[in-house]
Amino acid sequence: MPHTVLVVDDEKSIVRLVTFNLGKEGFRTLEAYDGNEALNQIALEQPDLVILDLMLPGIDGLEVCRRVRREGLPVAVIMLTAKDQEIDRVLGLELGADDYITKPFSPRELVARVKAVLRRTSAREDQSQPEEGIKFGTLTIDSERYEVKVSGQQVELTPKEFELLDFLARNAGKVMTRDILLNHIWDYTYDGDTRIVDVHISHLREKIEANPKNPVYIKTVRGVGYKFKGE
Repeated sequence: MPHTVLVVDDEKSIVRLVTFNLGKEGFRTLEAYDGNEALNQIALEQPDLVILDLMLPGIDGLEVCRRVRREGLPVAVIMLTAKDQEIDRVLGLELGADDYITKPFSPRELVARVKAVLRRTSAREDQSQPEEGIKFGTLTIDSERYEVKVSGQQVELTPKEFELLDFLARNAGKVMTRDILLNHIWDYTYDGDTRIVDVHISHLREKIEANPKNPVYIKTVRGVGYKFKGE
């Protein structure tokens, strides 16, 4: 079965451009032109991926992404942003977007990003993990259920936060540079901008560490990157 991609933008010319190029690559495409319509399509059609413009009539793209992640819907999200929307772009990633691409964009690049995100999500779903998960002290990471618990209490993480924590934990004791984390978690380099890694690490510490300023699990290796170290 071909993957289904929902394209959400209030500019019909962009929707036509994206759906045409995705259709040539064998994708099934759906269209929506505002946030409410996007949420309805996601609920009814259950697409594999949503290409989501930030600036939408009614409910904007950030709120759509927030609701999708809050409801735990299994859909990947690529945000479309303008070049000057850095703050919104970072916020979108914090809310759980899997990737972003700036306007104007190359249709070829967008199709490549779609394929890369779907490869990651498909591999994640196919990967079988031990039922008991990974345990370090009071921290438990269940990769099969996408759940994290601290002292038995479930912690809510965005998909990217979970993937980052899971990757670090599976490589406990190894120093991971920001570039390695960008390449593995986001699948490409952010033009040398590694701040998104630091933002996600900061949020992770707030959620899993008893004292985020003196972390037990995620250690900073100055000038290099991060290392996961259990109690």
